[in-house]
Amino acid sequence: MGARTGQQYLDKLNAMTPELYVDGEKVTSKVAEHAAFRNNALTYAKLFDLQHDPAHRDVLTYESPTTGERVGTSFLVPRNEEDLKRRRAAFSVWAQYAGGFLGRTGDYMNSSLTALSTAKKFFSQADPVFGERIEKYYEMARENDLLATHTLIPPQVNRSVSGSQQGGGNLSAKVVEEREDGIVVRGARMLATIAPIADELLVFPSTVLRGTPEDAPYSYAFAVPNDAPGLKYFCRAGLDHGRSRFDEPLASRFEEMDAVVVFDDVFVPNERVFLLGHPELCNAWYSETGAGALMTHQVVTRTLAKTEFYLGLASEIAAAIGIGGFQHIQQDLSELISYVEIEKAVLRAAEADGAVSEDGVFLPKWEVLNAARNWYPTKVSPRLTEIIRKFSASGLMALPGEADFDAEGRPDIDTYLQSATLPAKDRARLFKLAFDASVSSFAGRESLYEYFFFGDPVRMAGAQVNAYPREALQERVRELLARDE
Repeated sequence: MGARTGQQYLDKLNAMTPELYVDGEKVTSKVAEHAAFRNNALTYAKLFDLQHDPAHRDVLTYESPTTGERVGTSFLVPRNEEDLKRRRAAFSVWAQYAGGFLGRTGDYMNSSLTALSTAKKFFSQADPVFGERIEKYYEMARENDLLATHTLIPPQVNRSVSGSQQGGGNLSAKVVEEREDGIVVRGARMLATIAPIADELLVFPSTVLRGTPEDAPYSYAFAVPNDAPGLKYFCRAGLDHGRSRFDEPLASRFEEMDAVVVFDDVFVPNERVFLLGHPELCNAWYSETGAGALMTHQVVTRTLAKTEFYLGLASEIAAAIGIGGFQHIQQDLSELISYVEIEKAVLRAAEADGAVSEDGVFLPKWEVLNAARNWYPTKVSPRLTEIIRKFSASGLMALPGEADFDAEGRPDIDTYLQSATLPAKDRARLFKLAFDASVSSFAGRESLYEYFFFGDPVRMAGAQVNAYPREALQERVRELLARDE
């Protein structure tokens, strides 16, 4: 098949028979037509269509090494710096189309599969068959242009104990039976973003296993179709309220549903089991395979697009209401500009300082990307929305809806709600965008999502400190202290 069109994606989605629960309703068919998922599915369909747009085709796709058909560039195994740049260019097209607000576009998990498909040495520590299986799965996903979601962590029930201890060990998804032809999984996992509109669910290691015998049933990696028997998704309440693009310019396009996954004795055939047992390898799943590096390369490309969006939005607001000349406004704009340029520099440095792995994959420099993934969630992301709220102030509240511009009060609205450069309706459209980007329920979910994107920021910081090579710098300090001038 190769790279899919949007219609092919929607047709397959509507042909699937998942078990979804949303707002008290059970949904098992025609997912792309359901009000809770329709708009996001249509947005994802547009991303697929961009692969066939002459303006983007050569960036978003390349020739498959096995079939010669055009397949997604996010499946390209990077062998040198130019390949990393080529992958980033493809990431940027999708990220800029969505303003960076789509956190689970296919290129994210495709990047993981791409790295894993080459990690032969890693998988040979358990059994080479696991590496062979995931390579075949990667090729299947590449040739069929599958959209995957994934899930990592146990339910949030009692975080004072490990996932294997919650509920007597019966809450977190675990292997309850090993058969000759596969495994049976029971329990729950969080948090599958875009689950209702995906083709596949990747269930990868949580990386918080203690390595004890009790953790063995929770040590696994596998993939199942999104409508596998016994697989259930429990969705949160939707943030797309069915209003117009004018009134909900972001939520009506980019609302990505999150869901808790329940495995009700789900059977996974052997060919879809990529690791079983080996807690120590599960904990090293992302670091030793290169998956973490390729995935973070995609994420930083996306967050750059998002930061650029907020810089553009802040600049538009400043121009619209005539505040661009104030020094405190310029200071904030300068801050946003600095964020944009730092993220650009991070990507270039990660690519330029990349190196070839033992498996022959050219991976971006991990320490650079790791710095970015610690910096953005806690330092940059909160400031983006804060600056928009500061610039907009009460303008975020004085917002008539689209219907008001067709009502009797329109003359007053046109008079009193215009801006320095925009008529009232255009000003309202701009500030509706600012509202959805900074204070709406959609914006709140985005803020939470970005803050915990890679996990607990405190644990991430500790991991960065413990892994970073600091001894040479400490020795430099000791040498200076010992120097006799």
